[in-house]
Amino acid sequence: MEDIVAQARKLFSSLDGLDFDERVRVLNEIRVALSEHSPFASEPVDCVRWVKVSEVASNAYNPNTVAAPEMDLLRLSVQSDGYTQPIVVNREATGFEVVDGFHRSCVGREPGEIREKLHGYLPVVQIRSNRVGVHDRMASTIRHNRARGKHGVEQMSSIVSELVKRGWDEAKIAKELGMDADEVLRLRQITGLVEMFRNHEFSTAWEPEPGDELL
Repeated sequence: MEDIVAQARKLFSSLDGLDFDERVRVLNEIRVALSEHSPFASEPVDCVRWVKVSEVASNAYNPNTVAAPEMDLLRLSVQSDGYTQPIVVNREATGFEVVDGFHRSCVGREPGEIREKLHGYLPVVQIRSNRVGVHDRMASTIRHNRARGKHGVEQMSSIVSELVKRGWDEAKIAKELGMDADEVLRLRQITGLVEMFRNHEFSTAWEPEPGDELL
């Protein structure tokens, strides 16, 4: 085993003569090859690659918002500690779409010290292959957000609306997004779309008895 490691180190040292972008490309391919033989290959974090910021685009559905002080803290964290968490992405025809880590990607793409230090690259991991559908990615984004912070209610209700339109029932939405049934119902109500309640069973309305006073 020591010989294998020694041979690998010798091989990798030969990459030093390549230009920067080519070296990154080859090392990314090596990381992919290593992960194929890893006992943790099913875990996205097992294979972190570096891609150019121009290849990483935000998604259109993320409801998470970060206030200015928290963004400043995030910049300071990346400057002081480096990138300790990669950006979760999905491979698209024209590049990569963010599933989680939009604000981390923003910090890395801003002109300045961080972008220069990273030579215009960002660390990414590919979401699991069985989660690449749009509805699955939306659910994954929400799980990441809810596990660590707050997100906008109106945008969240829009996502619930979209998932309903894609055929998810309330039970599936509640399970996939980590909600209870009442929370899902409240988010559906916010949209104001009557047709979304067509199959919902409401409780019997209260009707006043003769003699009851109405306020």
